[in-house]
Amino acid sequence: MAKYIDARGKACPMPVVLAKKEIDNGERNLTVAVDNEIAVGNLTRLAQNSGIVINIEKIANDHINVIFAGGAEISPEPEEAPSCSMSSGCGYAVFFGKDYVGEGDYTLGHNLAKMMLYTLSESDDIPAAVIFMNSGVKLPTSEKLDIINSISTLMEKGTEVLVCGTCLNYYNLTDKLKVGTISNMFEILEKLKSAAKVITV
Repeated sequence: MAKYIDARGKACPMPVVLAKKEIDNGERNLTVAVDNEIAVGNLTRLAQNSGIVINIEKIANDHINVIFAGGAEISPEPEEAPSCSMSSGCGYAVFFGKDYVGEGDYTLGHNLAKMMLYTLSESDDIPAAVIFMNSGVKLPTSEKLDIINSISTLMEKGTEVLVCGTCLNYYNLTDKLKVGTISNMFEILEKLKSAAKVITV
């Protein structure tokens, strides 16, 4: 019988954490009930990274079953071998915890954030990941085309862009996300831990 987890009403990243715990314990027949599309996306990426096929069953707007199909495993997408060791981490990550750089005048700080994103996008040494949390999520939801273009260029060059889903919800910006992947605390922490160094803005 499939394991059933009712994760409706549980805040991010609990649905992913609960599902991963079962997967790590060898469970493959698993159904996780959630109540929002962000959780569905997070669970879908977990399944892909774990090499498991899933099915999505929408019962109602606030009841979506994510079914991990036991016995239908697939090979995770192959990745290029990292040019770094497990002990030292891979590449570097840039963490935007706000939509401005430094302290002082906000307009100056916001312009500095815009310039930083542009400079990163033009660099030959791009970050492995750029992560946006708290008011930092106002950058990938910005109406300023130059900011969005810089982030898009980073993605085209291979940078993974993760945007905190809880933060988007808090600022009512989920529907305004223009670039990047809506993510969760579990995934973001894993990405930060895997980086050789983290630059915090």
